[in-house]
Amino acid sequence: MTGTALGIPSISLLRFATAGSVDDGKSTLVGRLLHDSKSVLADQLEDVERASMSCGLDGPDLALLTDGLRAEREQGITIDVAYRYFATPRRRFILADTPGHVQYTRNMVTGASTAQAALILVDARNGVVEQTRRHTAIAGLLRVPHVVLAVNKMDLTGYDKTVFAAIADEFAAYARRLGVNAVTAIPVSALSGDNVVSPSAQMDWYEGPTILEHLESVPLESAPHRSPARFPVQYVIRPQTPKHPDYRGYAGRITSGVLRVGDAVTVLPQGATSTITAIDALGERLNTAWAPQSVTLQLADELDISRGDLIAPTADAPATTRDVQATVCHLHERPLSVGARVLLKHGTRTVKALVKALPHRIDLSTGRADDTAPAHLTVNDIAAAVLRTAEPLPLDAYADSRLTGSFILIDPSDGTTLTAGTVTRSVGR
Repeated sequence: MTGTALGIPSISLLRFATAGSVDDGKSTLVGRLLHDSKSVLADQLEDVERASMSCGLDGPDLALLTDGLRAEREQGITIDVAYRYFATPRRRFILADTPGHVQYTRNMVTGASTAQAALILVDARNGVVEQTRRHTAIAGLLRVPHVVLAVNKMDLTGYDKTVFAAIADEFAAYARRLGVNAVTAIPVSALSGDNVVSPSAQMDWYEGPTILEHLESVPLESAPHRSPARFPVQYVIRPQTPKHPDYRGYAGRITSGVLRVGDAVTVLPQGATSTITAIDALGERLNTAWAPQSVTLQLADELDISRGDLIAPTADAPATTRDVQATVCHLHERPLSVGARVLLKHGTRTVKALVKALPHRIDLSTGRADDTAPAHLTVNDIAAAVLRTAEPLPLDAYADSRLTGSFILIDPSDGTTLTAGTVTRSVGR
């Protein structure tokens, strides 16, 4: 059944993240993309022109369209995830411009976690460097469906076809080892605008799409309403007013799938079953609701349901488990050691957990697993992990659901986010 048949608006929206090493020209490329696609307001451009003049530049520095923080402008690097919204006649976009500096690699995890495409930039003079490999590994970890390699500063190599081909081949070989198979390589010059929005007259040997053309045509394969329904409970509503003396509703956002009045559902992790009797949204009654709508569900039975529980169709309910096998990216300077006691936050549920083992770390130079098991992880490490939770969790494999197959690990002493993880396999029930 199509989204249109369900009453779901057929809106083409692409979420994509950008990443690249410091000085590879990523902010300039994003600025060029926004500028040449007519997505910059006049007052924004005037502000950039004034800032550029104050720095002694003859023309507008398009990188300033994305480097909005004062610290970023002063240092000339991107240190935070900047979200930009723009549209063309063919598609709407949400762009997450992520930091390039190794110190802020953790922010790419944030920006790419919901992305349907990742735009990874390299300097044509330097080729694939360690930070490129790290960004590619994160894209692979997060199973971003489409990866675009933008080989920038082609003007500084004389628009040399062989330079581009060598970088594209090296990147594709490395990406394949990480399970990233859908790679599109595009030669560009962000400063001059070559192959960003308009085709380049300088590279007539390249016959592929520009970056914007490719982003406009990337297939959106993983519509959330086509996956099994998942509804993490955020809040239990019991007004107990004279008008609604017996009202009991469960509020939250549908992370995937479609829910209908009359559906048989299971509440996890306890496993109780019931039937949806009503769906409320913004004061209106619905017969059908789909991801990513925020709704309130009413069930036929009075069950013990609280924040953190998951409501799912009985026929497609995930297994519950306390033993989790995952791939993790460590985000904090504080190491994560075998035997560490942490909090695991999955959806709206947070439980105590133990790091049982770290079977191997990913060697970023090769894209393959190390032979030895590390005793601990340091910042930016990507590794396999085995966790044991104090309470059962309803987990999907990340390959099946990016939302209910992901989690974060938190330091219980101060609430610091330590690690991001994706479920590779859950064991037991």
